[in-house]
Amino acid sequence: MKLTSGRGARLAGGLALAVSLVLMATGATAQPLRATGEVRVDQPGVTIAPEVYGQFMEQLGTGIDEGVWVGPDSPIPNTRGFRNDVVEALRALDVPVVRWPGGCYADIYHWRDGIGSRDQRPVTLNRWWGDKEEGNAFGAHEFFEFAELIGAKTYLSVNVGSGTPAEAADWIEYITSPSHSRLAELRRANGREQPWKIDYLGIGNEPWGCGGRMRPSWYADLLRQYVGFVAPTGQKAIIVAAGPNSDDVDWTRTLMSVAGDHLDALALHYYTLPTGDWTTKGPATGFDESQWTSTFVQTYRMEAMIAAHDAVMDQTDPAGAKILAVDEWGAWYDPTPGSPPGWLQQQNSLRDALLAAVNFNIFHRHADRVRLGNIAQMVNVLQAMILTDDERMVLTPTYHAFEMYRPFQGATVLPLEIRSPDYGPLKAVDGTAARGLDGKVHLALVNLDPGRPVEVALSVAGGTARRVSGRILTAAAMDGQNTFDAPKAVMPAPFTDARVRGDVVIVRMPPKALVVLTLD
Repeated sequence: MKLTSGRGARLAGGLALAVSLVLMATGATAQPLRATGEVRVDQPGVTIAPEVYGQFMEQLGTGIDEGVWVGPDSPIPNTRGFRNDVVEALRALDVPVVRWPGGCYADIYHWRDGIGSRDQRPVTLNRWWGDKEEGNAFGAHEFFEFAELIGAKTYLSVNVGSGTPAEAADWIEYITSPSHSRLAELRRANGREQPWKIDYLGIGNEPWGCGGRMRPSWYADLLRQYVGFVAPTGQKAIIVAAGPNSDDVDWTRTLMSVAGDHLDALALHYYTLPTGDWTTKGPATGFDESQWTSTFVQTYRMEAMIAAHDAVMDQTDPAGAKILAVDEWGAWYDPTPGSPPGWLQQQNSLRDALLAAVNFNIFHRHADRVRLGNIAQMVNVLQAMILTDDERMVLTPTYHAFEMYRPFQGATVLPLEIRSPDYGPLKAVDGTAARGLDGKVHLALVNLDPGRPVEVALSVAGGTARRVSGRILTAAAMDGQNTFDAPKAVMPAPFTDARVRGDVVIVRMPPKALVVLTLD
């Protein structure tokens, strides 16, 4: 989680010009745009790692307490303290991996505060997020049990910023050792006989910022030190090094050259801010078309960043064995007015669903290197999948985007070329194609133009398509949203405006829409 000021403010002038061009280009017209392209169904590429669709949960605000965890004595229906509605919704997404405890919180978290009888766990202050009092009811046992409930792999981040190698080593032994050591027996005394599996092990978080204000060479040496102590007992975890802030390729170059032999993955963090300015990021709802457009201009920076870091990693890892893990990404807006400071509450709209789809398409285009991703965050925080309020729960448009992209988990990328008209500084149409585990070809198309429909004509090369089916996600307003009073205002619906004509698939998309198709 990012706390320090970013570099995005320098883009403000350019964004203002780009937005002006958009408004001039669109005007009041609604004439259909025309796009063409080709999908090669006979040229399979790399596999899209399911873990690209991972989630992130951090101990802040109501992201965990009230959002995921209500305790076994809560009147809200729960299973051993975990909200049944949230668990059911996440299971429906096939969440591949969950990252915890942070984020910035990871580097102030001391794991012994979160074990043992809950009524005896200490109250600690969350200094990064509003000095909220944390009762530590959700600790290691609860995290691993939650991952088991939703069927997800685990991504654990250890404390480097305020912790020690010894503390981290003890935690890993407590979690993973099948032995009769003091710490393994302590785990058993606390109710867990068998060790848990750690699938991904993060060594600190944002050490260039909230994780320690470190220089890359300093962190690289610390990484080497920690890795020597934290290897899980009898199992292999993928070691994730805390990587660069946005476009800081010097950080990547240093980590790869000094500690490349000691890591399996390098994390990249990048948040989309409509304004590019951390002091005034822009509202989550009630925005105009200029901020709609600037949001997508900003999120497309992700593609250039991935390419730049990939190129640096290629210098020492040309085979691509190391993963570029985009383990914090998503939209970050000004908080909901009146919400508690540091809780990072924001509403979620159609804009966020399309933003998620654009990022998925980017990840697919770089699937050879990007094999882990974690949106920030899972529940009630930033670009959340789910919002809760006491006993009520609502699924956000972003949740529905994740659900619509489920066929791409583990699918094989297919070459897709789209020749799209412009939407100001952007291409109006973006997309991705893959052959799913079901053997079928799946296409996802996004129309970013909020005012004009588009007809997309895609030729199918190297194969045939007999019929096409699909679903659509759109809304009347750019900030169409689901609320507790209207939880189904923005929902996927059957899409019937696609047809096959010979070897061409013709798709007529309304403005501001995501369409996911299946070819038979």
